[in-house]
Amino acid sequence: MAAGAFLAKQNARVLLIDAFDPPHANGSHHGDTRMIRHAYGEGKKYVSMVLRAQKLWEELEAETGKHLFERTGVLGLANIGSAFLEEEIISAKQFDLPLEILMAEEVKKRWPGITVSDEIMGAFEPSSGILYSEECIRAYRQVATQHGADLLTNTPAKSITYHADGVTVHTEKGDYHADKLIVTGGSWTSSLLKDLELPLQPFRKTVVWYEADEAMYGLGKFPSYFMDLPNDRFYGFPSIQGSGLKIGSHDAGRNIDPDRVNRLFGSEPDDDGDLGTVAQRFFPGVTNNRVRGQVCLVTWTPDHDFIIDRHPNHDHVLIVSACSAHGFKFASVVGEISAQLTLQGKTDFDLTPFALSRFVR
Repeated sequence: MAAGAFLAKQNARVLLIDAFDPPHANGSHHGDTRMIRHAYGEGKKYVSMVLRAQKLWEELEAETGKHLFERTGVLGLANIGSAFLEEEIISAKQFDLPLEILMAEEVKKRWPGITVSDEIMGAFEPSSGILYSEECIRAYRQVATQHGADLLTNTPAKSITYHADGVTVHTEKGDYHADKLIVTGGSWTSSLLKDLELPLQPFRKTVVWYEADEAMYGLGKFPSYFMDLPNDRFYGFPSIQGSGLKIGSHDAGRNIDPDRVNRLFGSEPDDDGDLGTVAQRFFPGVTNNRVRGQVCLVTWTPDHDFIIDRHPNHDHVLIVSACSAHGFKFASVVGEISAQLTLQGKTDFDLTPFALSRFVR
């Protein structure tokens, strides 16, 4: 949707083909909220991109009048000496980003709703927060269509035929021809690009909202958070208007075929997983009562970095996908980059870390 909006605003003729009707619950963008962090433990290569993404989200808010971003702050928790937090600290210093380093006692004093042991430290980024993910999709959809983009919903793309001067996308509703193509297939990327044999793995993941003391965990009282411990890697969000404390796991879910997966929460015996145990261990004001749960799909590359690159054999095809469970915050800037590469043939961002050559000769 972001790529379509940026292309349409530059007067390109744009057709957006989606297997469903976005926003929807069949991909990786539902569940109300996604986190946006700036001091980035996944690597300094992401920081300039996420700072641009933040600016673009704020511009989208102003353009559409939709409330897309909530400045909750983000609290990262890990063992003292954690490589992830050390990388976050380094990137904060390099880019002059606000980041408070807190010992366990300071964490518990500031947020009584969390219990951590003395070997854990915190890194609090006050300028970060929440993106309302489905509202973000609606906003870019609004911008794209207002500027003339055509949207074809509930139309799965079945295959692609490449031509020297364009492409044909084959769907159940007919064939569509274009000079250039951007593939943002998520969990279906490998099946759409069978010729590349990409080593992508879709997973079935769950998130749960637990009943929580609003005085401790409500919006404005509690930050967005993540914990990176050897046996506990999870993340979550404060309770928004009584929604409950949201908790999700960063660890691998169940390998799936995206066309066959059961998306009904509770259909698998371990859908709560260890999340209930995590809630009881770290959040004393959270009960075992589940407000709701949801299933989403995540697709990982082997190194957990993105793919943003041209098809190695077809220069007019751009592949942008497999965001490895940390991509939503970048959707705005990656959409802008996709439009730049498609129309101008270049971007100011260094995309070397996201090259297909990591996996495809």
